[in-house]
Amino acid sequence: MPRIRSVAALAAASLLLLTGCATASTQTAGGAPSEAAADDTAFPVTIEHAFGETTIESKPERVATVSWANQEAALALGVVPVGMPAVTWGDDNGDGVLPWVEDKLEELGAETPVLFDEAEGIDFEGVADTQPDVILAAYSGLTQEDYDTLSKIAPVVAYPDVAWGTTWQELTTINGTALGLKDEAEALVADLTDQLGELTAAQPDIAGKTTMFSSFDATNLAEIGFYSLQDPRQLFLQDLGMAPAATVTEQSENTDQFWITNSTEEVERFSDLDVLVTYGDDTTLATMQADPLLSRIPAVANGSVVVLPIANAPLSAAVNPSPLSIPNPLTAEYVDLLGEAAAKVAD
Repeated sequence: MPRIRSVAALAAASLLLLTGCATASTQTAGGAPSEAAADDTAFPVTIEHAFGETTIESKPERVATVSWANQEAALALGVVPVGMPAVTWGDDNGDGVLPWVEDKLEELGAETPVLFDEAEGIDFEGVADTQPDVILAAYSGLTQEDYDTLSKIAPVVAYPDVAWGTTWQELTTINGTALGLKDEAEALVADLTDQLGELTAAQPDIAGKTTMFSSFDATNLAEIGFYSLQDPRQLFLQDLGMAPAATVTEQSENTDQFWITNSTEEVERFSDLDVLVTYGDDTTLATMQADPLLSRIPAVANGSVVVLPIANAPLSAAVNPSPLSIPNPLTAEYVDLLGEAAAKVAD
């Protein structure tokens, strides 16, 4: 998979759609057991990343995670963190834990770890209080200052290149390597790739269809925004056998931005778009089809649009994939929605 690129920050609303927000919690892990058997001979291990390199001298016993989905890589490999971020984006019941994470904790017989409040950034004090041996942040938007502060607490595994620029495959293998579970992580990636292949085989209409992942703003029809090839959501569509629209590829080539906007007046840029995926609501498609410019986009004209709810719906979180969300039935639901949209594409 090609290396994805992104910037460290966007406006707060866009960042919410990428990472989710945090809430406070009083639950603790209580020394939750780990199912995984890390290879002690794997240590010391050195991991290169955007801020240099981090050496982990011995098998971590207490693992903390920050930002988005790093805890899911650990849990998928059977390691229960002592602390992880609380989330609200995609949280359906307000407990700060995504449903597939809840399921995995139950499977492992573990209590909910300490939940860090990241509503206003990394909860450095909360992380420090869990006394971690390692801090996983392979998928994150850490700044140099964040990294330096966390490094005073424990070794930090940062993103490999740029902020928010880590695929689910890298998320899994980098964090797995830090835990002494590199082989297990690579095997998990291979297994999940096979699972995705089974899902897409059941929806043959999506193969090769051109796509774009947007976030529709009904209050500003003068612009069309989309996630570039630097963003995991757009890349996940390619994992599912679809292809980016030509303008998505073209405009992603010379940028490290994960969000790109065009004037609606440039609607002809999207003349090859088969399937549009966007955040929105029940009025989104009708609003697009009523607009004299947006309605000229083939996907809009054909109704080949997958509208994901903006509210705290787990489905909207699952489309930014992780090693725990991929096996969840919501990913199969997403593939089915893509199949339904692709079936409407005009011959």
